[in-house]
Amino acid sequence: MENSNLLELAHLGVDYGVIGILVVMSIVSLWLFIERMMSYGAIRIEEYENKEELELDLGDNVSTIATIGSNAPYVGLLGTVLGIMITFYSLGDVGAVDPKKIMTGLALALKATAMGLVVAIPSIIFYNILLRKMERILTMWEINSQKKRG
Repeated sequence: MENSNLLELAHLGVDYGVIGILVVMSIVSLWLFIERMMSYGAIRIEEYENKEELELDLGDNVSTIATIGSNAPYVGLLGTVLGIMITFYSLGDVGAVDPKKIMTGLALALKATAMGLVVAIPSIIFYNILLRKMERILTMWEINSQKKRG
């Protein structure tokens, strides 16, 4: 009975731990995207003397969104691998092969990979939108700078 409780605790830990991390990653990604979009809307390109200073201000937190987008599938995959390991360990512990229990355990383990993709795809979209917005603002700065000189 003790081993069964330990397996259930491990299963809950993988479920809530991995899914919890992915939920936090998605909230952070969305929050930073909204913050950047608001920041880009309030930026005054005339106030910047050089392009590098503008690039530094535009690039704040953008790499964090890219990091979340590129690592969320791996966090999901880790949850899937751990879930599969727990499923097989629990089957080996019982000593009987129950196809229903195997399929249920594998299906539940795969939800972590799905969640990782659900977090990664919007994060990469956010990142690409921000990059394009940065390019537009920098181009506008260059046009404005040329008008001042000429």
